[in-house]
Amino acid sequence: MPIEIAPDDVLVVVDMQYDFLPGGSLAVAGGDEIVLLVNALAKKFTHVVLTQDWHPADHVSFASQHRGKAPFETIDLDYGSQVLWPDHCVWHTHGAELSGDLDIPQAQLILRKGYNRDIDSYSGFQEADRQTLTGLAGYLNERDLGRLYIVGLATDFCVAWTALDGAAGGFDVTVIEDATRPIDNNGSLQQAWTDMAEAGITRLMSREILG
Repeated sequence: MPIEIAPDDVLVVVDMQYDFLPGGSLAVAGGDEIVLLVNALAKKFTHVVLTQDWHPADHVSFASQHRGKAPFETIDLDYGSQVLWPDHCVWHTHGAELSGDLDIPQAQLILRKGYNRDIDSYSGFQEADRQTLTGLAGYLNERDLGRLYIVGLATDFCVAWTALDGAAGGFDVTVIEDATRPIDNNGSLQQAWTDMAEAGITRLMSREILG
Protein backbone atom coordinates (compact mmCIF):
# COMPACT_ATOMS: atom_id res chain seq x y z
CA MET A 1 0.00 0.00 0.00
CA PRO A 2 1.29 3.49 -0.82
CA ILE A 3 2.19 5.83 2.01
CA GLU A 4 -0.81 8.02 2.79
CA ILE A 5 -0.15 11.73 2.48
CA ALA A 6 -2.04 13.58 5.19
CA PRO A 7 -3.94 16.83 4.47
CA ASP A 8 -1.42 18.82 6.49
CA ASP A 9 1.74 17.30 4.96
CA VAL A 10 3.95 19.56 2.86
CA LEU A 11 5.95 18.97 -0.31
CA VAL A 12 9.05 21.20 -0.42
CA VAL A 13 10.32 21.56 -4.00
CA VAL A 14 13.90 22.80 -3.92
CA ASP A 15 15.44 25.01 -6.62
CA MET A 16 13.91 23.59 -9.81
CA GLN A 17 15.46 26.40 -11.85
CA TYR A 18 16.95 26.62 -15.33
CA ASP A 19 20.53 27.17 -14.16
CA PHE A 20 20.38 23.79 -12.39
CA LEU A 21 18.89 21.99 -15.40
CA PRO A 22 20.81 20.78 -18.49
CA GLY A 23 22.15 23.80 -20.36
CA GLY A 24 22.29 25.91 -17.21
CA SER A 25 25.44 27.41 -15.72
CA LEU A 26 25.42 24.98 -12.76
CA ALA A 27 23.58 22.10 -14.38
CA VAL A 28 22.86 19.05 -12.24
CA ALA A 29 23.12 15.89 -14.33
CA GLY A 30 19.65 14.47 -14.91
CA GLY A 31 17.95 17.44 -13.29
CA ASP A 32 15.38 17.60 -16.07
CA GLU A 33 14.48 13.94 -15.51
CA ILE A 34 12.70 14.64 -12.24
CA VAL A 35 10.37 17.47 -13.33
CA LEU A 36 7.45 15.26 -14.35
CA LEU A 37 7.95 13.10 -11.26
CA VAL A 38 7.84 16.17 -9.03
CA ASN A 39 4.61 17.22 -10.76
CA ALA A 40 3.10 13.78 -10.13
CA LEU A 41 4.09 13.84 -6.47
CA ALA A 42 2.73 17.36 -6.04
CA LYS A 43 -0.75 16.17 -7.02
CA LYS A 44 -0.79 14.18 -3.75
CA PHE A 45 -0.25 17.30 -1.62
CA THR A 46 -2.55 20.14 -0.62
CA HIS A 47 0.43 22.15 0.60
CA VAL A 48 3.49 22.83 -1.58
CA VAL A 49 6.38 25.23 -0.96
CA LEU A 50 8.92 26.11 -3.66
CA THR A 51 12.41 27.44 -2.94
CA GLN A 52 14.27 29.62 -5.43
CA ASP A 53 17.98 30.46 -5.45
CA TRP A 54 18.16 34.21 -6.04
CA HIS A 55 21.58 35.86 -6.15
CA PRO A 56 22.90 39.33 -6.92
CA ALA A 57 25.44 39.36 -9.77
CA ASP A 58 28.34 39.91 -7.35
CA HIS A 59 27.42 37.20 -4.86
CA VAL A 60 30.23 36.05 -2.57
CA SER A 61 29.75 32.38 -3.55
CA PHE A 62 30.66 33.03 -7.19
CA ALA A 63 34.22 32.06 -8.19
CA SER A 64 34.22 35.08 -10.51
CA GLN A 65 34.32 37.33 -7.45
CA HIS A 66 37.60 35.87 -6.14
CA ARG A 67 40.77 36.56 -8.10
CA GLY A 68 42.63 33.41 -9.10
CA LYS A 69 39.88 31.07 -7.92
CA ALA A 70 37.97 28.56 -10.03
CA PRO A 71 34.52 27.02 -9.63
CA PHE A 72 34.34 24.15 -7.12
CA GLU A 73 37.37 25.35 -5.17
CA THR A 74 36.76 25.97 -1.47
CA ILE A 75 37.64 29.09 0.48
CA ASP A 76 37.11 30.28 4.05
CA LEU A 77 34.69 33.14 4.63
CA ASP A 78 33.64 34.83 7.86
CA TYR A 79 30.97 32.19 8.44
CA GLY A 80 33.13 29.18 7.50
CA SER A 81 34.01 27.05 4.50
CA GLN A 82 32.44 28.03 1.17
CA VAL A 83 32.42 26.12 -2.12
CA LEU A 84 32.84 28.55 -5.00
CA TRP A 85 30.32 28.16 -7.82
CA PRO A 86 29.93 29.34 -11.39
CA ASP A 87 27.70 32.42 -11.57
CA HIS A 88 24.14 31.09 -11.31
CA CYS A 89 20.56 32.06 -10.52
CA VAL A 90 21.29 35.78 -10.83
CA TRP A 91 18.09 37.64 -10.18
CA HIS A 92 16.06 38.69 -13.23
CA THR A 93 17.90 36.23 -15.50
CA HIS A 94 16.41 33.26 -17.31
CA GLY A 95 18.65 30.93 -15.31
CA ALA A 96 17.03 32.05 -12.07
CA GLU A 97 13.51 31.29 -13.29
CA LEU A 98 11.64 28.23 -12.08
CA SER A 99 11.26 25.60 -14.78
CA GLY A 100 8.27 26.30 -16.99
CA ASP A 101 7.58 22.56 -17.02
CA LEU A 102 6.67 22.58 -13.34
CA ASP A 103 2.92 22.20 -13.03
CA ILE A 104 2.10 22.89 -9.39
CA PRO A 105 -0.62 25.54 -9.41
CA GLN A 106 -1.50 24.89 -5.75
CA ALA A 107 1.97 25.93 -4.54
CA GLN A 108 1.32 28.56 -1.89
CA LEU A 109 4.78 29.95 -1.17
CA ILE A 110 7.89 30.69 -3.23
CA LEU A 111 10.75 31.29 -0.83
CA ARG A 112 13.81 33.06 -2.25
CA LYS A 113 17.21 32.43 -0.70
CA GLY A 114 20.78 33.56 -1.30
CA TYR A 115 19.86 37.17 -2.00
CA ASN A 116 22.26 38.51 0.68
CA ARG A 117 25.47 39.28 -1.20
CA ASP A 118 27.77 38.25 1.64
CA ILE A 119 26.13 34.97 2.71
CA ASP A 120 25.33 31.86 0.70
CA SER A 121 22.11 30.01 1.44
CA TYR A 122 21.62 26.36 0.57
CA SER A 123 18.92 25.67 3.12
CA GLY A 124 15.33 26.78 2.84
CA PHE A 125 15.37 27.44 6.60
CA GLN A 126 18.50 29.48 7.27
CA GLU A 127 21.47 30.98 5.51
CA ALA A 128 24.99 29.58 5.61
CA ASP A 129 26.00 31.76 8.55
CA ARG A 130 23.62 29.48 10.52
CA GLN A 131 22.07 32.54 12.13
CA THR A 132 19.95 34.34 9.52
CA LEU A 133 16.55 32.66 9.32
CA THR A 134 14.36 32.67 6.21
CA GLY A 135 11.04 32.49 8.04
CA LEU A 136 10.09 29.10 6.56
CA ALA A 137 9.85 27.42 9.98
CA GLY A 138 7.59 30.19 11.19
CA TYR A 139 5.35 29.81 8.15
CA LEU A 140 5.04 26.06 8.64
CA ASN A 141 4.48 26.31 12.39
CA GLU A 142 1.96 29.14 12.18
CA ARG A 143 -0.11 27.09 9.74
CA ASP A 144 0.28 23.97 11.93
CA LEU A 145 1.51 21.92 8.98
CA GLY A 146 2.78 18.35 9.34
CA ARG A 147 5.45 16.16 7.81
CA LEU A 148 7.84 17.57 5.22
CA TYR A 149 8.64 15.68 2.02
CA ILE A 150 11.58 17.18 0.14
CA VAL A 151 12.40 16.89 -3.57
CA GLY A 152 14.47 18.89 -6.08
CA LEU A 153 18.05 20.00 -6.68
CA ALA A 154 20.63 19.21 -5.63
CA THR A 155 20.47 16.21 -3.31
CA ASP A 156 23.78 16.87 -1.58
CA PHE A 157 23.51 20.62 -1.18
CA CYS A 158 20.22 22.52 -1.06
CA VAL A 159 18.02 19.44 -0.57
CA ALA A 160 20.20 18.02 2.21
CA TRP A 161 20.69 21.32 4.01
CA THR A 162 16.96 22.01 3.90
CA ALA A 163 16.21 18.51 5.20
CA LEU A 164 18.78 18.77 8.01
CA ASP A 165 17.56 22.16 9.15
CA GLY A 166 13.97 20.97 9.02
CA ALA A 167 14.82 18.01 11.23
CA ALA A 168 16.80 20.24 13.60
CA GLY A 169 13.74 22.47 13.83
CA GLY A 170 11.60 19.59 15.02
CA PHE A 171 9.89 18.62 11.76
CA ASP A 172 9.38 15.04 10.60
CA VAL A 173 11.38 15.06 7.34
CA THR A 174 11.48 12.66 4.40
CA VAL A 175 13.62 12.98 1.27
CA ILE A 176 12.17 11.33 -1.85
CA GLU A 177 15.44 10.07 -3.30
CA ASP A 178 14.51 9.50 -6.95
CA ALA A 179 12.88 12.94 -7.12
CA THR A 180 16.29 14.54 -6.46
CA ARG A 181 19.60 14.59 -8.34
CA PRO A 182 23.09 15.29 -6.88
CA ILE A 183 26.13 17.35 -7.80
CA ASP A 184 28.41 14.90 -5.93
CA ASN A 185 31.47 17.11 -5.53
CA ASN A 186 34.35 15.43 -3.66
CA GLY A 187 32.19 12.84 -1.94
CA SER A 188 29.45 15.29 -1.03
CA LEU A 189 26.60 12.91 -1.89
CA GLN A 190 27.63 10.11 0.47
CA GLN A 191 28.35 12.63 3.21
CA ALA A 192 24.92 14.17 2.76
CA TRP A 193 23.14 10.81 3.04
CA THR A 194 25.21 9.96 6.12
CA ASP A 195 24.35 13.26 7.77
CA MET A 196 20.66 12.89 6.96
CA ALA A 197 20.53 9.33 8.30
CA GLU A 198 22.18 10.44 11.55
CA ALA A 199 19.57 13.21 11.84
CA GLY A 200 16.74 10.69 11.60
CA ILE A 201 15.57 11.81 8.17
CA THR A 202 13.57 9.20 6.26
CA ARG A 203 14.71 8.23 2.76
CA LEU A 204 12.23 6.68 0.36
CA MET A 205 11.38 6.29 -3.32
CA SER A 206 8.49 7.95 -5.14
CA ARG A 207 6.77 4.62 -5.83
CA GLU A 208 6.18 4.30 -2.09
CA ILE A 209 3.88 7.32 -2.38
CA LEU A 210 2.56 7.01 -5.92
CA GLY A 211 2.03 3.24 -5.78
